[in-house]
Amino acid sequence: MNVKFWDKKPETKEPKKKKSFAREWGDAILFAVIAASLIRWATFEAYTIPTPSMEKTLLVGDFLFVSKLHYGPRTPMTPLQVPLTHQTIWGTNIPSYSDAIQLKSYRLPGFSEVKHNDVVVFNYPPEEEHPADLRTNYIKRAIGMPGDSLEIRDTQVLINGKPAQNPELMQFKYVVIPTMQLSDKFFQDRDIRLSEVQMFDNGYVLDITPEMADEISKLDFIKEVIMYKSTAGEAEAGVFPHVPSKYKWNKDFFGPIYIPQEGATVAITPESLPFYERVILEYEHNEKAEVRDGKLFIDGQEVQQYTFKQDYYFMMGDNRHNSLDSRYWGYVPADHIVGKAVMIWMSTNPEGTMFDKIRWNRIFNIIE
Repeated sequence: MNVKFWDKKPETKEPKKKKSFAREWGDAILFAVIAASLIRWATFEAYTIPTPSMEKTLLVGDFLFVSKLHYGPRTPMTPLQVPLTHQTIWGTNIPSYSDAIQLKSYRLPGFSEVKHNDVVVFNYPPEEEHPADLRTNYIKRAIGMPGDSLEIRDTQVLINGKPAQNPELMQFKYVVIPTMQLSDKFFQDRDIRLSEVQMFDNGYVLDITPEMADEISKLDFIKEVIMYKSTAGEAEAGVFPHVPSKYKWNKDFFGPIYIPQEGATVAITPESLPFYERVILEYEHNEKAEVRDGKLFIDGQEVQQYTFKQDYYFMMGDNRHNSLDSRYWGYVPADHIVGKAVMIWMSTNPEGTMFDKIRWNRIFNIIE
């Protein structure tokens, strides 16, 4: 008789439990949120144009793809945030983040650096109520690069003493004086939004290109078309560096100024400090920096020169007389750069009717 003391009992496998309907949907939603968050952070993000500061290059109602790949995505500064949100939870005024943890930002390698005339999305630097990476998104054209000397002389930007390339569809403000009242169709036929038309005495104030101004001036029922611009030596309220008693600058006559560059050292004097005060106190992450009696102190010691820790840029809107930009609030730090605007994927006309609500001719246009 054979006896096998080591024989094992046959194993029986329990059938794998099938996921519930709710669990399957939960896993699918979690995967979609993670994937969308990674794509949004590292590759492309969709934006819309809410203001006319970049007209006619970009119109109110344009929907854009902004590339994070060109300049490299930033690592999050504010990690405690509801996914796929910016400042608030969708459809509410409830903050979508906590600033209890703030991290130093790093930028991963990108395809290129910011170049002259790139159309760039960035976080609005002076905004203090949100962390730097969650400040309101602005879109402007990069006019000045780190290390450049920039001046505006009679509306023309000069970079390092030479005229800069002007955007093809750059606009200015003009006074149009007709011999009769102009109809809504007059403006609509010329892609001038009615909400932007202003009455002025016996005329209209319009934001239009110089080419459009010349075209309108040749019409029989137009008396005169005059560019509505500032004069040299006329101080405009709110213009950077906000010392109108010393720098009588305005949107059309501005500078020259130096745009800070990483590693560059500047002398700190009563004359230069207004240009760099916000940079040093707010953007350079100096923990113990302050200005007292017109002098800069870091770690309790007076500083007479300063070396910049990052690059800065000078941004301007193509709608030069209707843009809140670096002429008013100064430089944009490199760590505030979000990405490069590359393509219009949809465009809707806020003033359009059912038949012309979509601007079909703008869909899939490359942004230049």
